[in-house]
Parts: sequence; C-alpha cells; structure tokens
Amino acid sequence: MTSQITRDEDRYRKQGFGNEIGIVGGIGLLIVDFVNGFADPDAFGGGNIPQAIDRTRTPLATARARRWKIAHTRIVFADDGADANIFSLKVPTMLGLTESNPASAIVPELVPMPGEYVVRKTVPSAFAGTPLAAWFVTRGVQTVLVAGCVTSGCVRASVLDAMQYGFRPIVVSDCVGDRAIGPHEANLFDMAQKCGDVLDLETLLSRLPQH
Repeated sequence: MTSQITRDEDRYRKQGFGNEIGIVGGIGLLIVDFVNGFADPDAFGGGNIPQAIDRTRTPLATARARRWKIAHTRIVFADDGADANIFSLKVPTMLGLTESNPASAIVPELVPMPGEYVVRKTVPSAFAGTPLAAWFVTRGVQTVLVAGCVTSGCVRASVLDAMQYGFRPIVVSDCVGDRAIGPHEANLFDMAQKCGDVLDLETLLSRLPQH
C-alpha cells in the first residue's frame, strides 16, 4: 500500500519540484542559533536539538580544516527592549535573549574561533537586516551549508532567504533540530522541494569536493 508521504513526493515530482541544486563554488557554513537557551528544554529547546548540536561538531571541524567561511547566529535584543518587534510580540520570552544573558551565548561545543562571523539578529532569518549576505558574497561563497535550530523557524527562514539572495542552501538534515519532531520533518520535506537541498551529514561529506 502506497503511503501518503510517497504519494505527496510523487505529486511534487510530477509538478517539477525537488530538483537538486548541488554544491558549486565557494562553500560557507551557517550555524543558526545553537545557543544555550535553545539547548535547554526548559527554555527554548527540546526535541532533537541536543543531537543536532552534537552532530554539528563534524561539519564545523570540516569547515575549519578546509578554511571555509563560517558564520554563527544569535538572537540578541537590547537590554531595555528598545528593539522589540513583531517576533518578540509573538514570543515575548525572546526579549530575554540579551547580549549578557548566558542563554544567548553560543553553546560551548561550537564556540566561534577568531575570524568566524557572529551575526546578531532579532528576527528568524540570519539574512534579514544583517550584513550576512554581503559578508558571504565578498568572500566568494556560493553554496551555504546550514546547521542549527529550529528547523521550522530560524533555519527555515534563513534557508529561504539564502535562496532568495542567490546562494545554494544545503540543509544538513541531522545537524538541524526542532523542539517538536513533526514540524522538523515537515519543514525538511518542504525545504527540499522548494528552497535547497537536504542531505544527511554522511551524504554531504561524500559529495564534498576532494580539495
């Protein structure tokens, strides 16, 4: 008996969705919001986020060894909430993610090294209202590998914007996580159809250029 997922995939394929874009040109790594608050299930975390953080050690080490351009993001609001916006209206607890709050700090396993760009943002997308697109362009990046959380929120928004800015997003499926598995899986499916490629870490590593 054909499953609903298979029927959906067949429908998308017949309509022309889901073509692979591949890895082309300079490669960058974008790690979205792997901060302490999202690693904590009592704050903003849960689901498969801890496993995704652990898996992201490998692409980060690979990126450093190959001297790719690496960017990390944090959600950082002003101490006095002066930059409160619709995002924080929807999720008021986000206003607590200020520069000095340890919950906004990148997790110890993935702490940036000198030369890695840390993007501070107040909306889901890593690109909206930030210099990230220009930073990648001036450094010759065409393909952006994406890890981070949450899959259905800031990862999805960043992947969509990466595509719209002309980058080739590659979502590393076991290096992204969400506090709920249903939205995680649904958004991986949808991004694979419309925004970029979705590859597990093992497949990604096997497809990287050998230089």
